[in-house]
Amino acid sequence: MSGTSKNNTADRKTRVTVLVALAANLVIAVAKAVGGLLAGSPALLSEAAHSVADSLNEVFLLAALRRSRRPADRRHPFGYGKERFFWSLIAAVGIFVMGGCFSFFQGIEALRNGAEEKLSGYVAGLIVLGVALIAEGISLVRALHQVHKQGGAAQGMRDPALRTVVAEDGTAVLGVTLAMAGMALHMVTGQVVWEASASLAIGALLVYVAYRLGREAKGQLIGEAADPESSARIRALLDAQPEIDSVEALFTMKMGLDSVLVAARVDLVPGLDSERVEEVAVRIKRSVARTVSEADQIFLDVTDRPAEEARESPAATGERGGA
Repeated sequence: MSGTSKNNTADRKTRVTVLVALAANLVIAVAKAVGGLLAGSPALLSEAAHSVADSLNEVFLLAALRRSRRPADRRHPFGYGKERFFWSLIAAVGIFVMGGCFSFFQGIEALRNGAEEKLSGYVAGLIVLGVALIAEGISLVRALHQVHKQGGAAQGMRDPALRTVVAEDGTAVLGVTLAMAGMALHMVTGQVVWEASASLAIGALLVYVAYRLGREAKGQLIGEAADPESSARIRALLDAQPEIDSVEALFTMKMGLDSVLVAARVDLVPGLDSERVEEVAVRIKRSVARTVSEADQIFLDVTDRPAEEARESPAATGERGGA
């Protein structure tokens, strides 16, 4: 199976995983909101906000899956792979604003004004949370199963869309558990501080998850290098070429989920004519592409300058203006 076919298959599976999570979150959000309003439960309302944020984020992730596969054009010659990282960043902001901040608000309001619930409200709320726990658990199992199928955590979690779904579902399971514990303790003790504390804990959890997801998306958006293993394999391949005297500089950058830009400045051995240089360059590019399948944009800068001069060049030092 070709790399493109594998990527399309993986995208279809990820799309199904996101749709499962979206359906679960929409149903759960409505149930939590209705139950929270009827019961007057701050923890349940916090969980409703959490599910609404997750639902909106799933819409963002679906947009990322569709838009990131658009072919390169004149305006974006390296393609649209980074759309995946951008929409993951937007999803992280959504978790922070809609989930975390609203949960903090509900918790603080409950501490300030208190909350009175009837026994029927407790029962309804716990039933809603129990159903939510089952639905979120099913969605989490589906996401983890796909991660396993795509090579485990190291490979499967490279996809920011799948990584976000796993983080959301895992956080949702923990958040529902906290909400159930807070509501049960409120019912037993009559002290609203338990439920308010659960809301604050859910808010803190969501803020932390949003920070982690946002930090990873930011690193990829501003130009993250390929993983060290891939970079080492490329350098080893270049060093092994008999026509290359030295590798003066090697730069890599992720352009998408399965797209890496490679730029290398190499010093060839003396005595090669122009036709031979062109032949060597083409062969090396093909070898790099075979060695690292994600390397679909490869640039070689061939130089015969002394090594010391090349090492001080902008391309070697990373200064602006390098080739």
